[in-house]
Amino acid sequence: MSNVRAGLKYHEAHDWLSIDGETATTGVTDYAQGELGDIVFLELPSVGDSVTKDEPYGTIEAVKTVADLIAPVSGEVVEVNATLEKDASLVNGDPYGEGWTIKIRLSDPSEADGLMDEDAYRELIES
Repeated sequence: MSNVRAGLKYHEAHDWLSIDGETATTGVTDYAQGELGDIVFLELPSVGDSVTKDEPYGTIEAVKTVADLIAPVSGEVVEVNATLEKDASLVNGDPYGEGWTIKIRLSDPSEADGLMDEDAYRELIES
């Protein structure tokens, strides 16, 4: 069973979001990393790039496949987890902590209202 954290918002593409004021941190969920398997590489945007809700902002490569990373909200990238360039496996080991991908300055904070809470996300992955 996948770890679903309370207090986070979840996108149907299996990305999580944590909001702190005007900035949100995102990454892939425990469920997603488990489905992908051993993660070997991430292609992430640069600081200053814009991301758009429901659109790809990068890719995640596992031994078996490559998948798009989907932005749960829109805004400007204000920080990128550079540690993942050296150790992409952090996403497997700590998806909600050291495995975060980017931080976004929210352009429309209300977009987060349309994301799932932990109960709705758990229902999605268990169905």
